[in-house]
Amino acid sequence: MVIVSIYQNSFSTLQAKSMNRHITSGFEIPAGSFGVITVVTLTIWVALYDRVMILLLEKCMGKQNGLSSQFRMGMGLVISCIAMAVSALVETRRRELAIRQGLVDDPNAALDMSAMWLVPQYALLGLAEALFSIGQMEFFYTQFPKSMTSIGMAISTLGLAVSSLLGSFLVNIVNFATSREGNVSWLDSDLNKGHVDYYYWLITFLGFLNFVYFLICCRAYEPNEKEITGLAAGEENEEESEYRDLPNSA
Repeated sequence: MVIVSIYQNSFSTLQAKSMNRHITSGFEIPAGSFGVITVVTLTIWVALYDRVMILLLEKCMGKQNGLSSQFRMGMGLVISCIAMAVSALVETRRRELAIRQGLVDDPNAALDMSAMWLVPQYALLGLAEALFSIGQMEFFYTQFPKSMTSIGMAISTLGLAVSSLLGSFLVNIVNFATSREGNVSWLDSDLNKGHVDYYYWLITFLGFLNFVYFLICCRAYEPNEKEITGLAAGEENEEESEYRDLPNSA
């Protein structure tokens, strides 16, 4: 569900296009460039967690490997829900302002609202992706038998493909269901006439249901301690093993 949320950036780009993107009087941020915030946030978090947080957790709480992969995946799901809720609130404010300024029929007009209001949702989505995706890969790597780690990575990649398909499927369903009987679709190309904020709330609700399902799975799951111990021992043996040069054929 995290990835489904991330793939909604096309609507955020349309939002940015209708807002004031000027940093200075002579410089305007392209609407499509706001997605960089997600990547920057992800990069900063990975570096901060690896170099700072793991050391702090080890000193303060005695956790040598930092936060568990399951905890990070859960936090990623929670933060993705928060990001979608923030997106809905910002879009509600943007749409109300468009109606107040009489720009309902002019989707290309720039509103008197800074596009910097979109930064929090992009940053939260980047943090959610960093927590969930990396936690998921680590979970597959530590819990699968060593001979099946490549399958775990394949499952992670398959999840990306399925989530992309699910995101497109969800858009089509919402567009069809909300445009019946001559009504304006929530996802109308004119954001001022549509209700993208309702769509964001829908994703927030689905994300919450997904988080509840995740908690149920975590409660039912029993870590394979034998495999974890074996993997750790194997890694230690590899580190301690001595490599010898091959004998000279001469």
